[in-house]
Order: sequence, then C-alpha cells, then structure tokens
Amino acid sequence: MKKTLLMIVFLFSILAVKAQNQIDTTINLNERKNEVKLNVVFPLLGTFEAAYERSLNQKSSLGISVLSVFNNENSNEDTNYFITPYYRRYFGKKYSSGFFAEGFGTLSSIDGKRTEDIDGNLTMNENPDVIDFSLGLGLGSKWVTKSGFLFEVNFGLGKLLFNADKTDHDQVARFGVHFGYRF
Repeated sequence: MKKTLLMIVFLFSILAVKAQNQIDTTINLNERKNEVKLNVVFPLLGTFEAAYERSLNQKSSLGISVLSVFNNENSNEDTNYFITPYYRRYFGKKYSSGFFAEGFGTLSSIDGKRTEDIDGNLTMNENPDVIDFSLGLGLGSKWVTKSGFLFEVNFGLGKLLFNADKTDHDQVARFGVHFGYRF
C-alpha cells in the first residue's frame, strides 16, 4: 500500500513539474520585456533622444528617456537636456502594445530668460540655465512585430513646477516618432 501511494505521488509530481516548464517557456518566448528606442525625428532638429522601457505586465510598463541637444544652431529650443522617467498603461490586445496613456516626470535644463531688441536680436540672458522638474501626461501608440522590432508615436505636455519664472517657458512638450527593438 505504501509503495502504491508513493508511486502515485511521484507520478503526479513529475507531471506537475513538466506542465509548469511548458507554460513558463511559452510565456517567455511570446512576451519579451525590455525595449530600446531612438527618436528618429530629433536628429534632424539637432537633438538626440534614446529610451529604455521595461514591461511590468501585459498592460503596463516603466521607462526612462534621455534627450540631449548636440547642435544649438539647428535646434530652435532653449533646451539643454531632459531626463524623463515614465509609466505607461496600454489598452491594446497584444502584450504591451497598442494605444497608451502615460504619466511622466521630467528633470530638465533650460536656458534662462532672454532679452531681445525690436528686431529679435538677443541682447542678454537675464538668468543662467534653469534646472527644473515637471509633471505631465501623454498619449501614443506602439506597434511591435513578431521579430521584436517596434514603431511608436507619442505626444505629451508637462508643467514646470519650481523655476518657471526664471525661464521663457512654463511647459515641457514630449513628442516623437520612435524605432526600436524589444528583447
């Protein structure tokens, strides 16, 4: 009796372990969690933006984006750099893709207030570069191929919280057309 009971327990444990491994393997193959992306519009404007995103589950992810200006002559902005962590909530049917809404915070360095004459020529900067933090909301959409390549568009607006009076801006815009890879 003891041998029979021991054999039944042993067989059920083997079947349970085998079933667990098959499910885990299937999930890992279909749901890659890490992404790297580049904004393909910004280099034309003298700016570089790269992002990393990690999926938390099928409907949400966390990410960070870094933007830097490398050519102030091409860039019409007063921006020096942005560091933007964000949280996204996806509404699509596929894993971490489709239409999304995001909340973000941006640590930014922006040029100080400028004084210009009637012709629009810069006469002086009233303040040095201003470092500030902003909170904002955005919308966008992401499409991912089976091989892991992705295309994304997004737009968002944020409000400077602490030093808006020391610069010509009180808002931060976040937008882009991104290409990347999910692994």
